Amino acid sequence: MSPQQLGRGPLRPARPDDRTPVAGGDAASRPTRFVGWLGGFGCAAAGYAVFQFLFEVLPDSVDGEAAKYLIASVSGLGTALAAWLAAALLRARAAAPDQRLLPPPAPLAGPEPGPLPRLFAATHDTLVGEVSVVDDPERGRLVGWSHSLGESTPSRPTSVGTAYGLQIMLESGLPDGRLTPGELADTLWRLRLPDGGWSARSQGARARPEVTALVLGALARAGATRGGRLAREVDLCTAAFTRAADRAGHESTHVMTTVLRGLLRAAPGCDALPVLREALVDGAISDPGRDHLRCWGYRLDAPYGPPSPVHTAQAVLALDRAARVLGESAAVRAAREDGVRWLLSCPDAPHHACLDLEYRREEVRRPRPDDPAHHEVLNVRHFTASWIVRALLTPGALEVARQSGLENTWRELLDGAAASVRAAQQDGIWSWERGDSTELRRPMWMTYQGVTALRAHAVWTYRPDETAPAR
Repeated sequence: MSPQQLGRGPLRPARPDDRTPVAGGDAASRPTRFVGWLGGFGCAAAGYAVFQFLFEVLPDSVDGEAAKYLIASVSGLGTALAAWLAAALLRARAAAPDQRLLPPPAPLAGPEPGPLPRLFAATHDTLVGEVSVVDDPERGRLVGWSHSLGESTPSRPTSVGTAYGLQIMLESGLPDGRLTPGELADTLWRLRLPDGGWSARSQGARARPEVTALVLGALARAGATRGGRLAREVDLCTAAFTRAADRAGHESTHVMTTVLRGLLRAAPGCDALPVLREALVDGAISDPGRDHLRCWGYRLDAPYGPPSPVHTAQAVLALDRAARVLGESAAVRAAREDGVRWLLSCPDAPHHACLDLEYRREEVRRPRPDDPAHHEVLNVRHFTASWIVRALLTPGALEVARQSGLENTWRELLDGAAASVRAAQQDGIWSWERGDSTELRRPMWMTYQGVTALRAHAVWTYRPDETAPAR
């Protein structure tokens, strides 16, 4: 078959004299020819012919001459009227263009809308539908979410769940007024612990720096003024996050990078930021399996643990943001660029399901303040693909890829990680599926990370000049 027959090539536009009869056109033309033949006698002539015919053929059983005249006259008048209407219809159809010969309507300019707006709308609708509103006798009205959507026990807003929910709303957009950043931010302030700061539900009544920094970053992103109580909370957070006061947190790559990212949003001029960044850089390790490139494990002090894609991505992301706020020395830049090259040296394929994208989990153990012989355990789960997407989409990562001649590798790894992120969601909500019935299935942090990664990927791949019509 030719390309034209398959609909793959342009067809010559039809001229009026090129009209091709359609199937059934012959049968459809016979009544037309009959009407045209009948109308050729004139409407009055057609009506008189029918009158005369009926008057002659009506049987004598019809009562009287008057009845025969009446029937024949009505039939003749009806025939004349029908002939006139048929002729008028034919003239109108002849004057109108043949719809069968019109070209199909031109498609709308530009590509069809992608699935991302629908995904974000589904995320928003789910969060609105599952928001928890509680009138607390001590703290007032609380509006937010617990750690995970769809928990079996009655849900109550928590600091972690509400902070992530607020950021999801800001990331995906607020199409309506069913939820506002203001009431979510008010809830976070009401959930503040009596002595300042915030903690996760499993951490008790003592503030923890990673949760406090998460909340402070969300509040700053929602528009909280940097002075006043936000500044006081920043001071409390940095005072508590020292090696002497929180050794376990200070040695955790996850905790360190979380605190850095939160403070960079809430207090970019904070004196503690350069110190924390140096501690993160000093915790890098050399990986002999990947050309001795520096990367990160789950700890910043010995024993460091094996090289970890998710912790390296977290460190690269935090260092890139710090570079834009604080600038960076040659040593810090070299460590960050090594981390990018380490991520780009993934030996596995295909990259949408490579070993570097596997989910990870860890435990952060701290001595309990009331009983140092026992430990408080924070279970941390890592959505690795989303972290790698966000790390590779930093401006510094693309610069490293171009300078190293690895731009194609960068694009391949990025697209693979983004595909893995997309595959992990259903109706705009991400689920943690590890086969363990005790695990929380739809954690708020995971949906936040999925939405953030897909939005960042969509922004970077947007090419308006390539889709704009020629002028």
